[in-house]
Amino acid sequence: MPAPRRVASVIRLRPEHAETYRMLHRAVPQPVLDTLSRAHVTNYSIFLREDTLFAYYEYTGEDYDADMAAIADDPQTRRWWTLTDPCQQPLDSARPGERWVTGEELFHLD
Repeated sequence: MPAPRRVASVIRLRPEHAETYRMLHRAVPQPVLDTLSRAHVTNYSIFLREDTLFAYYEYTGEDYDADMAAIADDPQTRRWWTLTDPCQQPLDSARPGERWVTGEELFHLD
């Protein structure tokens, strides 16, 4: 089995929505979690420092683009995003339409 693909990304948290964002993530809907699992997303964590959200997950599938498209097409996940997206503000370096900006992996201790 190949090693998982490690993905890290960042986005800003709008300070006025910080408590809402925390509350939402205390009870992520099970259908959203199931969609992530079906798309081979594991070890998913989101961290907060000041107004920056840092996400990390591992991808264990074979077709990353197709699995990410399946997540984006899932109606429950799309509904979830209508709740979480207003809490977030993409970085200035984000391309048009891009929300979470993926980071470049510079180091990994295995």
